[in-house]
Amino acid sequence: MSKIADFNELHWLLAILQSIDVGVVVLDREYRVQVWNTFMENRSGRQPHEVRQKSFFSLFPEVEEDWFRYKVESVITLGTPAFTIWEQRPYLVRFKNYQPITGQEEFMYQNTTILPLQGTNSSIEHICLIIYDATNVAVNKQQLQAANLQLQKLSRTDRLTGLNNRGYWEECLQHEYARHRRYQSMAALVMFDIDHFKRINDGHGHPAGDKVIQAVAEVVRKQVRDTDVAGRYGGEEFAILLPDVDKAGAQRFAERLRQSVEAIIVSHEGQAIRLTISLGVADLSEMLEGYEQLIEHADQALYAAKLGGRNQVRVYPLA
Repeated sequence: MSKIADFNELHWLLAILQSIDVGVVVLDREYRVQVWNTFMENRSGRQPHEVRQKSFFSLFPEVEEDWFRYKVESVITLGTPAFTIWEQRPYLVRFKNYQPITGQEEFMYQNTTILPLQGTNSSIEHICLIIYDATNVAVNKQQLQAANLQLQKLSRTDRLTGLNNRGYWEECLQHEYARHRRYQSMAALVMFDIDHFKRINDGHGHPAGDKVIQAVAEVVRKQVRDTDVAGRYGGEEFAILLPDVDKAGAQRFAERLRQSVEAIIVSHEGQAIRLTISLGVADLSEMLEGYEQLIEHADQALYAAKLGGRNQVRVYPLA
């Protein structure tokens, strides 16, 4: 009866091995294939008799051989399993993705387990490689991350201009001020608004005003560095945070921006709209009680530019 039970148990194990939805490969110490289940047959297009005694590396040349050997030898030496996950290594062997839901992916994302297999003499002569299809998990997580990034971007973006909204750039200014307090770093703030904007709205209509604001925002985008934070303050007023720049550098930046805006022509319903901006500059070299005071200083310089005739740059402290 025991032999019959053993035979039945072996039969069941073989049936399970062939039907489970994971890849199972058994390799000997020379990395030659000994066992190749149905999952591997279906995904690779190779039948067991075609791969038996073949080198694993010849079957899958995409496998990083030195890394895989090191991983396997560690399993044999320690006698404990090892694992890989798709987030660290998208796949071990490159299989096409046949999942109906995630069919747009070019390959199957995989998690793997490497198990030591003891022989009857207790020595480890084989290892078992188990390959799990993690494509659905990977795609769902990536889509969730992409959605979260998009929501994060939307939450900090001004809808009309595509620049940062006031909440975000003011938060960046707060962080820059804290960095200055700790490390004595420098930063400057440029604030500006569009001259006689009410005349544009009254003379050409609010759609034209929106178009002008968008045109100015596009000029700003072309002028700023990747490290700068450009945003809308409200209405026709804008702010640009320039990390690691003092007021002299910010003044040069502001002058380039002034000239660039003065050179553009906004076309609306067959009419050409010319415009100018007034700008105020301040930096962290002055003693401040908080980051809000830097906004006040830049705003005072902006106000002085408007009182001085507009279409100009003024710097705090005012001469």
